[in-house]
Amino acid sequence: EVQLQASGGGLVQTGGSLRLPCATSGFVFDDYAIAWFRQAPGKQREGVSSIRISNGDIYYTDTVKGRFIISRDNVRRIVYLQMNSLKPEDTAVYYCNVRRDGNDYWGQGTQVTVSS
Repeated sequence: EVQLQASGGGLVQTGGSLRLPCATSGFVFDDYAIAWFRQAPGKQREGVSSIRISNGDIYYTDTVKGRFIISRDNVRRIVYLQMNSLKPEDTAVYYCNVRRDGNDYWGQGTQVTVSS
């Protein structure tokens, strides 16, 4: 069974940092890309960053480039999203995702709130 568990969210002031781990199980870790999405109240879910485990190819949406860093721990099967220089507009529920055999699997989400 594919499982993803996101954690690490919280309340932080503008300019602060958080690190979100996504723990995974139930699939061959090296074969897929893991992505982080976020959804703010009243807005659509948007892709934030992704990493292809096998070769380390990385994507960032423009609004987080230079501030967020995605990385992976192949042994522990965890993907991290390091979020620096946080802004109020980063406030959202953050989800990790893997697409396997055409199906999307999601973690339960972790709330990030950035106060101004």
